[in-house]
Amino acid sequence: MKNKFPKKNYKNISSYYDDYILSLNQSLDIVNRENLEKITNLIDKSIRLNSNIFICGNGGSSSVSNHFLCDFQKGLLIDRKLKLKTYSLTSNTDLLTAIANDISYEDIFSLQIESLAKINDLLIVFSVSGNSKNILKACKIAKRKKMKVISFVGFQNSKVKKLSDFCLELNNYNFGVSEDIFQVLMHSISQYLRQKKYNNNKIYAKYF
Repeated sequence: MKNKFPKKNYKNISSYYDDYILSLNQSLDIVNRENLEKITNLIDKSIRLNSNIFICGNGGSSSVSNHFLCDFQKGLLIDRKLKLKTYSLTSNTDLLTAIANDISYEDIFSLQIESLAKINDLLIVFSVSGNSKNILKACKIAKRKKMKVISFVGFQNSKVKKLSDFCLELNNYNFGVSEDIFQVLMHSISQYLRQKKYNNNKIYAKYF
């Protein structure tokens, strides 16, 4: 059953908030833990192999992409002394607008991947619908270049799923709720990878 919210009009923010949190928790509860484990292991492997990790998304998912870069670059670099190669394909507005204006919006991510990526690099996409043309084209180019692809998607049975090595679907059709969960997943993965370095009597002293 699709998790769609809201389904009615609300008279006050309190009741809206209650149902918003309910929708959020329902989707968090059904997150496929096996897929999450495989996704995290692939990200960890890519970091250890010093592969390039590219991240992208549209709108709010673009912000998640930039936030992902921030958390991984700062947190893991400080704690694990790793030479991270993480790149948000949404961060350079000059380049994005030039590609969109001179070529097409559909090419804003794929053109960067075509230029920068190599075999065994990793592409991570955040997309609520999983059907955005620029996301799909980025994944197609990534597969052609023999990269790995991870997708975090709100809707079920999206087109991007077929182009992904691992796809984590939320079955949630509210953009705000889905993007909230993207942030939760991103924070969970980055913090998990950080804490692996410490034994129990050291973790309490760290800020996550």
